[in-house]
Amino acid sequence: MIPSMLRGDLFSQMDRLQREMQQVFGMEPDIRGLVRGGFPTMNIGSTPQSIEMYAFIPGIDPNTIDVNLERGVLTLSGERQPEFAGAAEQYNVHVNERFSGRFRKVISLSDDIDPDGVTAQCRDGLLHISVKRRQEAQRRRISVQ
Repeated sequence: MIPSMLRGDLFSQMDRLQREMQQVFGMEPDIRGLVRGGFPTMNIGSTPQSIEMYAFIPGIDPNTIDVNLERGVLTLSGERQPEFAGAAEQYNVHVNERFSGRFRKVISLSDDIDPDGVTAQCRDGLLHISVKRRQEAQRRRISVQ
């Protein structure tokens, strides 16, 4: 019975199973990535001197966001209030695509970061987190004599 289950490519069967599970739990991929569990959307890049992260958090008060760094793991958490909270009797909501509720994003960083070199700034719904790399971990040109 086992060989009949594994006919064809095992990886294509695993891919099919993953798609079916995403459909069951309402996490079908779309043009913006996975629909659920993806808030806030982020862009992460690096330079030789730092790791730069941008989280898109429109409509959230920056004072309510927690940014923590512990043992090379950066955690971003907070809560977005629903637009229709307490007004269910006033509105018939037909489509509500904007995420509301508590969120938490966890990012593992490389081991060459400087925990004292972290800054976070928020402007116009864009949270910019910069994590500096340790000076001794940065690349240097050594002159040959």
